[in-house]
Amino acid sequence: MKKIGSYFVMLGLCALVGCSKPAPELLTSPDQQLQVNVFITEQNTLAYSVERAAQPVVLESDLGLQLTTADFTQGMIIESRSPITSIVDNYRLRVGKKSNITYRANEQHFIVKNKQQQTLTVSFRVSNDGVAFRYIVTDPAAAQLQLVKEITSFQLASTTKAWLQPMSVAQTGWSNTNPSYEETYQNDLAVGTAASLGQGWVFPALLNTGEHWLAITESGMDGSWHGSHLQLGAATGEYQIAPPQPAEVFISATGEKGALLASATTSLQSPWRIIAIGSLAQLMESTLGTDLAHPAIVMDEQFIKPGHSSWSWAILKDDFTTFDVQKKFIDYAADMQWDYTLIDADWDKKIGYEKLKELVDYAAQKNIGILVWYNSSGDWNQTPYSPKSQLITHEQRIAEFSRLQKMGVKGVKIDFFGGDGQSFIQYYIDILQDAAEHQLLVNFHGATLPRGWQRTYPNLMTMESIKGFEFTTFTQENQDAAPPHIVTALFARNLFDPMDYTPMAFGDIPNIKRVTENSFELAEAVLMISGIQHFAEIPEGMATAPDYVKDFLRELPREWDDVKFVEGYPGKYAVIARKAGDAWYIAGINAEAESKTLTLDLGFVGDKKGLLIGSGETERSFEQQEIHSKAPSTITLRSKAGFVMILK
Repeated sequence: MKKIGSYFVMLGLCALVGCSKPAPELLTSPDQQLQVNVFITEQNTLAYSVERAAQPVVLESDLGLQLTTADFTQGMIIESRSPITSIVDNYRLRVGKKSNITYRANEQHFIVKNKQQQTLTVSFRVSNDGVAFRYIVTDPAAAQLQLVKEITSFQLASTTKAWLQPMSVAQTGWSNTNPSYEETYQNDLAVGTAASLGQGWVFPALLNTGEHWLAITESGMDGSWHGSHLQLGAATGEYQIAPPQPAEVFISATGEKGALLASATTSLQSPWRIIAIGSLAQLMESTLGTDLAHPAIVMDEQFIKPGHSSWSWAILKDDFTTFDVQKKFIDYAADMQWDYTLIDADWDKKIGYEKLKELVDYAAQKNIGILVWYNSSGDWNQTPYSPKSQLITHEQRIAEFSRLQKMGVKGVKIDFFGGDGQSFIQYYIDILQDAAEHQLLVNFHGATLPRGWQRTYPNLMTMESIKGFEFTTFTQENQDAAPPHIVTALFARNLFDPMDYTPMAFGDIPNIKRVTENSFELAEAVLMISGIQHFAEIPEGMATAPDYVKDFLRELPREWDDVKFVEGYPGKYAVIARKAGDAWYIAGINAEAESKTLTLDLGFVGDKKGLLIGSGETERSFEQQEIHSKAPSTITLRSKAGFVMILK
């Protein structure tokens, strides 16, 4: 141990000589499997640790903030601990793995003081599936509340393994668009492995300590705080909260740079730092990322309609954003009984507003909604695509969103953001609020992690924040790396938040040799959670699929009521079951180089019959068979193959 907690020393003294005060009640989860200890170290710093089933999971780790007018990183005492109270929160989620969610936790507030007698509150919540905590500063003695640094750390055993995505370097990449959370996941890393790009690791971080799985992330972002990520600490196995890079700030229409770090004048409250803990199944079924998000803002939700969308750009790229091609994709969406068609970049130049209105009206006749692309950026990158610089100010957004609403456009895809600085987080929220006022659905691309925003802003359908399908069309290297990357993303990136990977291709990709079988591609449609699933396949590729596959995609639910993790392992394979109404959809993919035989116990769905769709004799073919939930299903998946089931 690097330190000895004085809290535990005091317990030992009490045992020897007796104490007038009883030992503080320990903060545990409702099922008492998780236990949190908060204490002062011999160095007079604030620390915490977490146990699961009486086994250490998070070892002694640091807590604290440093502000310009207050230092809560040294000379600390715990002045008081509040009584432990029970938290129960029921909410509905339109975009997620479950629809009706009940969050139960035990909460305790720790009031701590520094040498200057300034006060910091650290609030902990412990649920059966994890631990969350946040900092609150309301002390008038702290005056101007400007954050300098946060020293929160997560100390793990030296044998821990990690599945992580590197944070990219700001102002690098195509047209200076980084960071966009678009790096390939690195799998089964030894804890303490340095990030390949030198900037740490993005949330969520997936870790395994042996019997225990952990996912570290944050939630509860209201615009007052910056987005964080992880960097290596000084000790082996230690990860620390890291701030955004200096370039990750919003630049106004007049060229003024926004704030990088959190600040306030009266009170300062951090997002929740979340550690989901449990078995792999517990993590995959957890909703902590939205449990700790702010409740939904008040809005008329009648316009909110999750769904499926056709999209030309994924395979056809820039030259096909034309009136005639987009009309064809509207017909394609109607034939597939989908809900939307997304018209991508440069539509304002290649189609124009007047002709866009014609497409909107044409689509409405077929019960298809139109989504349109926008460039978020001002001067923070060099992107050429338009419409550009039309959403920078509130006044610009009101004018543009009013115009779209009058035309009948249903939503916007907004691309090329510039990072995680506080001013950028506020920019995201300003867009979401203005879009909600004009009944527009939102999809952010080239963007940060949602961090539970889909609960707070129900008009947020999805966010990219992933190295998605488009990269597999750029280079063979990205295509070859996709299967394990996808599987890990299901356990990490898509764990709590919607992910617009834009899945599924059955046909050819120009100049690329596809490595996945068509059954793998079909399974992605069930495995990946996205409020609007933008399918990459074009009409010509879809025409090669048998009718029963098309019917499966036509009937595929837009929202999910429940989830069950069946089996899997990050980077290797995954089998997940999703429920909609009285039907269960089960899908699996194998990213490994060898075939894998699975024997699946489907008794959890009840007595149901259904259909299994898997690979045929060739990698591009399908075959189907009838199944019954009472009999275990044995499935052999070839390398880079998959399957889907529907049981009713």
